[in-house]
This record gives sequence, C-alpha cells and structure tokens, in this order.
Amino acid sequence: MTEAFPFLESLNSIPGVRAGWVGRVPDLPITGDRDEAMNLLRPLHAAAVANFAGAAAEWWRAEQIHGVSLAIVPGSPQIIAPDGLPVVPGVDGLVTCKPGVVLAIYAADCGAIWLADRKTGAIGLLHSGKKGTEGNIFEAALGVMAAQFGTRPEDITAVLSPCIRKPDYDVDFAADIGHQAARAGVGSYLDCGLNTASDLEHFYSYRRELGKTGRMMALITRDFLP
Repeated sequence: MTEAFPFLESLNSIPGVRAGWVGRVPDLPITGDRDEAMNLLRPLHAAAVANFAGAAAEWWRAEQIHGVSLAIVPGSPQIIAPDGLPVVPGVDGLVTCKPGVVLAIYAADCGAIWLADRKTGAIGLLHSGKKGTEGNIFEAALGVMAAQFGTRPEDITAVLSPCIRKPDYDVDFAADIGHQAARAGVGSYLDCGLNTASDLEHFYSYRRELGKTGRMMALITRDFLP
C-alpha cells in the first residue's frame, strides 16, 4: 500500500529520506463515523507502516484538530486515541530530526504536506485543510524547524498531497498553500494536483461521502545514514 508515487519523487530522491502515501483501501466498506473508520483501518495502516519502515518502527501521529500547533518528536506527551493508538494531543503537525522516527498524518480531503530539509536532515508532516491553511501551519512549521534544527526555507523540499479542490469545494486552499510556500521562499515545492473528491476509486473524500468515509495516510521518515 506504500508503493512509489510519482508526486513523492522529489522527496524520495533526497539521501536518507523516505516518503509514503496510503490511499483508499479497496473492498473495505466504511459506513460509520471517523472513529469507526480509524478502528477498521488501524490494522491495515499498522501493516503499511511496518512495510514502510519495519515492524519495530517508532510511529508518531498527531491528534489533528484543524489547528496550527506542532510537536517535536520524539519526546512530546501522548494520549490514547479512540482507535487505541497514541497521538500527540492538540497538534496538526509533527517535526523531527531523529533518524528512524516515522511521522504519520491522516487526510480525507484536507492536505498533507511533507517537508524535508536537504541540509540538516530534519523532516516534517502537516495536516492543512481550510482552517490549517487560513492559520498558515506551513509558516508555523518552518518557524519551528528553523528554531529547533536551523532549517532555512531555501533548503526545504515540500510536497502537497491529494486533497479536495474546485469545483468540488468552494475554497481553493491548495492554491493558498502554494502561495504560502512561495512567500516563505521554499526551495522546492510541488502540488500533486490530484482531487480527492473526483476519484473515489483511489481516495477517500469526507465531503463527497458525507462524512462516512475512511482516511488516507501520509508517511515520512529519515533513515540512519552510514
């Protein structure tokens, strides 16, 4: 489920960085709310993480409250989510510079934003939909990475995942994220251009499926380099 996707090539070409994407799981009926969906997807997503980074991978997730707060991991406090796995509460973004740590963000119309610093090795993963984009979680993440790891925007490679777009949504937050990246001076930015609401074969869409849907999962890790 974490096969190579062309829109992740700019990240996966960076030595030591691996980025992944888990799309819609075929033949898995989901008819309930978010908690039911996450419980159904939990074993499949856990298997995907193990395939992506090994069975013993240190896997970190954000609670995702449609805000702009971030956490530096490992070391941040966690709570248990309804699916029984830990999450960092109150945040929509995760950053780290520690090799072997897997960052995970879920999406079902909102965008996931992968970040990789080509110089310092720091990485990040953000959840940015309408509210997160209005609050500019992108800029907040760059600020945290600069303060904690010495990251410069020009050294960042960033990619925006599949997300909902016009005409299926009235707010073009994907375009806004692109403008934020340009204003910040990000060295390399790619919007994959894919619309979750127009391709239910490959993506979950909260809006198109009226909330009774699953979640895609974005992943990023930094390997130990020799």
